[in-house]
Amino acid sequence: MRHSLSSLLIFLALLLSFSECNAQNNAVSFHIQSSHTSFPDTGRAKGHKYDSVLYTAADHYRDSTVLIIAPKNLDANKTVDLVFWFHGWRNNVDNTAVFYHLTEQFIASHRNAVLVLAETAKDSPDSYGGKLENPGVFKALVGDVLTGLKAQKLIPENCTTGHILIGGHSGAYRVMAYIIQNGQMPIDEAMLFDALYAETDKFMAWIKADSTHRFIDLYTDHGGTDGETHAMVKLLNEQHIPYIETEESQLTPQQLQANRLVYIHSLHEHNNIVNSPDNFRLFLENEPFLGKVKK
Repeated sequence: MRHSLSSLLIFLALLLSFSECNAQNNAVSFHIQSSHTSFPDTGRAKGHKYDSVLYTAADHYRDSTVLIIAPKNLDANKTVDLVFWFHGWRNNVDNTAVFYHLTEQFIASHRNAVLVLAETAKDSPDSYGGKLENPGVFKALVGDVLTGLKAQKLIPENCTTGHILIGGHSGAYRVMAYIIQNGQMPIDEAMLFDALYAETDKFMAWIKADSTHRFIDLYTDHGGTDGETHAMVKLLNEQHIPYIETEESQLTPQQLQANRLVYIHSLHEHNNIVNSPDNFRLFLENEPFLGKVKK
């Protein structure tokens, strides 16, 4: 029995490794540095103390890395669509891409778009969005991403921004809300993975501003987001704004395609809802803004 179990574990590990390798083989990934990421910022010039532990500026608030991932057969001539992902507490862009299988899920979704992970508070328990909370900084970040894509010859010199979607896990809610409010770029969709802790007023204003804006809230019982989710749903009811609620186990592609506001209750743990199952891929495959890559 032990031998069979060991063999099974080895097989599963090899299968996962092959899957990730296959995703990498079908993707172009590279890093740029941008002065328009969250940090450095004066708000964390002296670091950040949490639970009596000081997270220094030098170690946690100086990284301006942007990880960019594109399908090898990206077809972007006049415009390029972008999907931004923001990580939560105690994480960083490179670890996030691996831990949540974001590259694998993104490439498997066959979206004709570019995935962008911009560093925020690196390996720190902190939701503060730094410079990205300020007016126009996200717009400048988008410009830096386009410059990077052009330098890699992935898009032509005259290519501009198309649709923009943002997604994030846990503490990413704050930077996402401020980007929606102050980023000075049109955001078509926001996907929150157990991340609706606060800033609901900003999300509500954006939802009401345009009937095409899509909002997906996936929440758990123990992640601390259920209360704010229920409060937001109450606001939607009071303002007669249509939405759907469903269990994750009962969620269908058709529900995602037919509804712009979707609230999904998950029985999974806080750190498992992005890729157990592959919810990021599911959401991307069933939204209306991104085309499919050509084979």
